[in-house]
Amino acid sequence: MINRQWLLAHRPARHLTHADFEYREIPYALPALAPGQILLRNRLFRFSPAMRGWMKATAQYVPPMAIGQPVLGNAAAEVIASRSPDYPVGSIVSTLTSWQDFQVMDPSVVAVPPRIKPADMSLEDFEGVFGSNSLTAYFGLLDVGRPRSGETVLVSGAAGSTGSVAAQLAKIMGCRVIGIAGGAEKCAWLRETCGLDATIDYKSEDVARRLAEFCPDGVDVFFDNVGGSLLDSAIEVMARFGRIVLCGQIASYDDGDALAPGPRNMMRVIYWRLKLQGFLVFDYIDQLPSALADLRRWHDEKRITHHSERVRGFARLPETFLRIFDGSSHGTLLLEAD
Repeated sequence: MINRQWLLAHRPARHLTHADFEYREIPYALPALAPGQILLRNRLFRFSPAMRGWMKATAQYVPPMAIGQPVLGNAAAEVIASRSPDYPVGSIVSTLTSWQDFQVMDPSVVAVPPRIKPADMSLEDFEGVFGSNSLTAYFGLLDVGRPRSGETVLVSGAAGSTGSVAAQLAKIMGCRVIGIAGGAEKCAWLRETCGLDATIDYKSEDVARRLAEFCPDGVDVFFDNVGGSLLDSAIEVMARFGRIVLCGQIASYDDGDALAPGPRNMMRVIYWRLKLQGFLVFDYIDQLPSALADLRRWHDEKRITHHSERVRGFARLPETFLRIFDGSSHGTLLLEAD
């Protein structure tokens, strides 16, 4: 047997490139598992902007990726050997794994235990509309943002995997929703398919001017996936006692080890009594079953739609991941190992 791997060749000096990865094939023999361990074969990889942050030298909520080791990433994987009664052979799990064919894991010691795919759910839906990105949107918007019917909700990165679900959840809560996305096609999809009330194309429109136009009474909840100048612009139009959900900082992920700039107008944050709060889906492990039940019900009722793009070919892992940062991806980006 051969274990294909994509390694982090070196820590990116600034913008991530294909040269920062190294492909390797090594002989692989099925290991003798210790009690509680499982052996996974990775089948469907899912990409998220946060992975770029894990490549930096500074510790994030996970330790920095090790140079010369397989890249950390999420995937749906098949359990092909098991010494854990909770994860029988043949089950499919969603978990934090790495860019290689095979991986040994002890589910009892990882921060987030692997989730088992229900039999009636497709692999694409398992990692897409019911994956960790959607769960992040669920908890960030509903627990941190706490939108109320009639309020105005603004979402940056609104056509992305997390942002699009957050925006639709806000509509379900009875809110007026405005999405910021890049490109006319994505903005049209948000309005026509996801039902958003208005969109702003940051590539061709003056965001600050459009925010002032769309939000004369202020923004009550801002779900922020981007940070940087978009966060500054949003703070200027927040309503008093507004809530800013800090989900991501994609504007600065691909910028070496430089720290993302903080908001400039902190006095408005104080005087308007704004709440800025970060969160991680790890905070809600015990609530995952109820969240998934809600997402499945709303999806069945066609109140949530989702866009997934599925690429095939293990060799294409690096080039596919890079698309997250050039704006060409839309929704959840998945790669099927061949």
